[in-house]
Amino acid sequence: MLLPSLVSAADDIADAVRIDNTLLSRGELIAASAGVSDDLGGARRVAVLASPTASTVLAVTGCLLAGVPIVPVPADVGVAERAHILRDSGAQAWLGDRPDDLAGLPHIPVRRGTGASQRPAEPSGSSGGPGFASPDDTALIIYTSGTTGPPKGVQLSGRALAADLDALAEAWQWNADDVLVHGLPLYHVHGLVLGLLGSLRVGNRFVHTGKPTPEAYAAAGGSLYFGVPTVWSRVVADTSAAEALRTARLLVSGSAALPVPVFDRLVALTGHAPIERYGSTESLITLSTRVDGERRPGWVGKPLRGVQTRLVDEDGGAVPHDGATIGRLAVRGPTLFNGYLNRPEATAEAFDADGWYRTGDVAVIDADGMHRIVGRESVDLIKTGGFRVGAGEIETALLGHPGVAEVAVVGLPDEDLGQRIVAFVVGSPAGEAPPDELIDYVARQLSVHKRPREVRMVDALPRNAMGKVLKKALLEVGSR
Repeated sequence: MLLPSLVSAADDIADAVRIDNTLLSRGELIAASAGVSDDLGGARRVAVLASPTASTVLAVTGCLLAGVPIVPVPADVGVAERAHILRDSGAQAWLGDRPDDLAGLPHIPVRRGTGASQRPAEPSGSSGGPGFASPDDTALIIYTSGTTGPPKGVQLSGRALAADLDALAEAWQWNADDVLVHGLPLYHVHGLVLGLLGSLRVGNRFVHTGKPTPEAYAAAGGSLYFGVPTVWSRVVADTSAAEALRTARLLVSGSAALPVPVFDRLVALTGHAPIERYGSTESLITLSTRVDGERRPGWVGKPLRGVQTRLVDEDGGAVPHDGATIGRLAVRGPTLFNGYLNRPEATAEAFDADGWYRTGDVAVIDADGMHRIVGRESVDLIKTGGFRVGAGEIETALLGHPGVAEVAVVGLPDEDLGQRIVAFVVGSPAGEAPPDELIDYVARQLSVHKRPREVRMVDALPRNAMGKVLKKALLEVGSR
């Protein structure tokens, strides 16, 4: 069972979850599943409007305990994309918070339970009603945007979710005494699976701050904090908020690369070297630095328990683990997804004949097994003048210049070089540096062939809800 600590808990923790100015006890979460089983009337798949509210927590918990697969739908998703998610997933009802447009589906509000005595019946599975017949059954379907076409539904089993959360608990020494704090969306792996489901599985208290602001993080009084690089950049810009996190046990950063200057500022202001980890919706988290291991800025650690990785070149040959040679990253292990819903061809393309999942990312591995993610093969591996250059290495170098606040590097088409390196730079509040100075700075820090051929100063970088830079948008702008 995915949530054993919740179901088997003898004590009814009154503030197991704190969200949207609401406290939910462990007993209420358990009782919610009884209501879900009764109210869904045999629905085999339901959509949940994944807003940061108590209703969302009750809906998700109730479905998992009752054995009903969940489709989390972003609250701010556009009409066309939401219609695609509902149609493609085959969701039969909305559970929890009511969306503005029901899209023809019935809406079922969540009933709050009153105590731990209202335990759900065991999921029936094979009896024809809702329920997980096997731990390998799909428990969660998260839609993720690919490089082409509409979002694909990633099917995650209870077994994969449990394996990943248990491996992370081991690597981070995450335990029931922790108070986990974050303000991230509840429709992605980071906020939903790691934050909420991880807390329910481990048995620790969970606090959602609504928005991941420095003030909210400082006031939460947690021992374990999750954030994306944008969150941590804002935290270190607020000295008093950062210093308030000194009482924490662990700070975790993910969903995008944490700039080295932000890593260093976190160490200086909070006293904590942050944990960095890597994964995807399809693989869940597969790499992480450890509480008891090295935490090297810019590196995402080693494989979690049960996970294997390998690097291959364009011909499928092995890439040396020398900390410098870039290769395509593939992973294998118990955390992998069940495939894309209704997309057998896409699922087949994602795996090789030996069951390795092709992540689409490029990376380097050193002799000790530490991994550094260079980025997406499609936008972060730049082939220029016969060289293979990782955009992330150039971004890290530029962020070391005092005139650079944010940067994104892409490769634009070039008749002579194949691709030319272009850096989009947000200047520092202390003052921008001239583009030529930044170009020369990279040439001195790295190699001449890795210098940007062009630096474009911009007011802001396009980002998604998780803080990731939308490089495809920059490629479109840069190619005009």
